[in-house]
Amino acid sequence: MKRGANARMPALGINPQSACPLYRQIYHQLQQAIVEQKLPAGARLPSTRALARAPGVSRNTVLNAYETLVADALLAARRGSGTRVSVPSDQIRPLATPMRRPFDLWAALREARFPMTSASLRDADGNPLYVHR
Repeated sequence: MKRGANARMPALGINPQSACPLYRQIYHQLQQAIVEQKLPAGARLPSTRALARAPGVSRNTVLNAYETLVADALLAARRGSGTRVSVPSDQIRPLATPMRRPFDLWAALREARFPMTSASLRDADGNPLYVHR
């Protein structure tokens, strides 16, 4: 598909009675369409107003779903150019598979350049406010 072409938007199934918020339902369905390459890289998505009309939800609901997908780097939004799928097809499979290594908090803090040592703070009565062990 050409980079500027519009992809056929999959029908969204919204369940207002679900415990899952409406924007998360839209998010999950769009994410699944991207992972399954029903929405290929470069495909332009409809405006938030147009997408909100079909299932009968608020524009803000669709906007929240789009913003979450942008935060997850699945979509790219540019004023005047619309919202497009930003994940290249060669990166889709790693995106769909879960991480295999366990999360290491201390390694994440070291990578983030946080200090490994900190000061213990005490209030006027000598009670500890913050203690790093």
